[in-house]
Amino acid sequence: MTLLEWMISYLSDRNKANSLYRRGMSKAKKHNHHGAIEDYTMALAVPDTPSEMKAMILYNRGLVHVAAGMAPEGADDLNAVLAMEEAAPNVKSAAHKKLSRIKARKSKRSA
Repeated sequence: MTLLEWMISYLSDRNKANSLYRRGMSKAKKHNHHGAIEDYTMALAVPDTPSEMKAMILYNRGLVHVAAGMAPEGADDLNAVLAMEEAAPNVKSAAHKKLSRIKARKSKRSA
């Protein structure tokens, strides 16, 4: 691979989305919820981000929303994952389980 090919690959949209996704995961691990949500949101806005990656980004952003005390926003992201035909079955399953836990917590608080 030539230097020019490497630079083009590095600057590609997919790589931008992947870099933002990884940075968001790093911030989430450090409990920097706002920063993680911001990075995930920017990754979703990158043109031509593969659908499978978008599903993972939405799933992770949903988890961070919930961890930050923003369960309704998290549920919106998780429901978006469930609506995606291209999302991997394991991602959809994890989103479904998390949504079930959100609903269970909400019903406990209402009782």
